[in-house]
This record gives sequence, C-alpha cells and structure tokens, in this order.
Amino acid sequence: MTRNWLIAGLLALLGVAFLTLAAGYAPDPALNRTADYYAQNVAQDIGAQNVVTAIIITWRGLDTLGEVTVLFLTAAIVGLVLAQSKAPKGASGSGFLPSGELLTTGTRMLIPLIALLGAYVLANGHLSPGGGFQGGAILASGVLLLLLADPARRFGHGLIAWIESVSGLLYVLIGLAGMAFAGGFLDNGFLPLGRFGAMLSAGAIPLISVLIGLKVGAEFSSILESLEETEDA
Repeated sequence: MTRNWLIAGLLALLGVAFLTLAAGYAPDPALNRTADYYAQNVAQDIGAQNVVTAIIITWRGLDTLGEVTVLFLTAAIVGLVLAQSKAPKGASGSGFLPSGELLTTGTRMLIPLIALLGAYVLANGHLSPGGGFQGGAILASGVLLLLLADPARRFGHGLIAWIESVSGLLYVLIGLAGMAFAGGFLDNGFLPLGRFGAMLSAGAIPLISVLIGLKVGAEFSSILESLEETEDA
C-alpha cells in the first residue's frame, strides 16, 4: 500500500510540474539571432530545403560525428559485455520456438517496404523530414523484424563491421575534404550545390546523409545481433 501511495505521489508531482510548465509557456515573438541566421542563410549557403538536416550535417557536423562515435562505442561495449556472458557451445539446445505464419509472411511482405522507406528517408533528407539517423534506424528495424521472424537467422558480424567502418571512414574523409576545398569540416560546398529543391542539390549533404544512415543502421544492427546471440546461448 505504501508503495502505491508513493507512486501516486510521484505521478502527482510530475503532473503538477508539467502543468506548471505548460501554463507558463509563451512562444518567443521572434527567432533569436542564431536561429534567425540559420533560417535566412540555409538556402543560400547550404542549398538544402530541409533546414534541420542542413544544420545537423554541416554547421553542427562535429556534434554529429560525436553522436555517431558514441553510438559506435555503445555497440562495441554491448557486444563485448554480451560476448563474455554467452554460454559455452553445446551448453544448451537451440531453444528456438517456431515463428507464427502471420509473422513470417508479414516479414516477407514488409522487409522490401521497410528497405525502400529507409532508402527514401536517407536520399531525401536534404529535401524533406528525415536524414541519416532516421533512415539508419528504419533500416535497423528491418533487421529486428528478420530476427523476430527467424530467431535462428544470423548476420555476419564481419559484414556489419565492414559497412560501419567504411561508412565512418568515408564520412571523416568527406569532412576533411570540406576543410581542404571549402570553408571547414563537413562543409558541403566542395561539391556543386545544384538547383535548390532538386534531388541532386545541397552539395555533399545527400552523400553525407547516406553514409550516416549506413553507419547508424550497422551499429544498431550490431547491437540487435549481439542481443540475439546472447538469447541463443
């Protein structure tokens, strides 16, 4: 009973806090100087229709590099820790229950659509909502669905590591190319900006977005594969 009252009290405090924030919220009448600069200069300087993607990939490129590095370290730590907890070979049987026909058939139908959606989000990140992180997460959700439909399925860690490493290396090289031939690290201006709003526009941003998506998708897939192998053990 005490525990229930404690939980109810915490929920009430959270409710009061959120209500206070909502009641006191007032939108700014105008953008601050930084946001106004971004809004006014993205089209001219970056050539991207999606302001958010342009900021994340170019002006905040170092932050994005740090984020994908943190995700890589997370995947590596998860793989290392779970590898130590696996049971010896032959210690247990397969232990896999057969997947239902609905899940198996649904997976066959959905995987091509998931891959297509992920590719679309990656390729159009500079034009519409989306980009590398979102597209990579969508692709990794397809890997998760495959593992759920067929628990015995295994993806080669070597292939996943190769995709992650090559995409990360190319990402850094493009960033250095921006320093050498444009205005700074991950400056997309070393490639032609093209026509605003066209598929081939915004300089190197589409290429950078695809590389981020492949790297993020590979890292998420590596985590999922490590978790699945641990369940097998």
